[in-house]
Amino acid sequence: MPSQITLPEAQQKVDEWIKKYGVRYFSELTNLAILTEEVGEVARIMSRKFGEQSFKESDKESDLSDELADVLFVLVCIANQTGVDLEAAFRKNLEKKTSRDSGRHTANKKLG
Repeated sequence: MPSQITLPEAQQKVDEWIKKYGVRYFSELTNLAILTEEVGEVARIMSRKFGEQSFKESDKESDLSDELADVLFVLVCIANQTGVDLEAAFRKNLEKKTSRDSGRHTANKKLG
């Protein structure tokens, strides 16, 4: 079984990969466009696998895990080039959600 990777390690590995194979980071706006494309590919798979759309012959080899990894890779690129520490940001975001929503979902009768 492969070892787990932390968010700081992911940020470091992406940075090393970019410097070795990617020459440099694309601009922030280019990476935003790429992120949007990758999220669209995830949506395409989800709508066919879990929604009402059917797969075209050319879509049948689509791999959700690979597309999610593409989203994560570009998201890490954007974090790296804008100076965001994803681990710290994620922890802060979880704290915000917990503080704001700690009883909201359990009290939602639609979810029960």
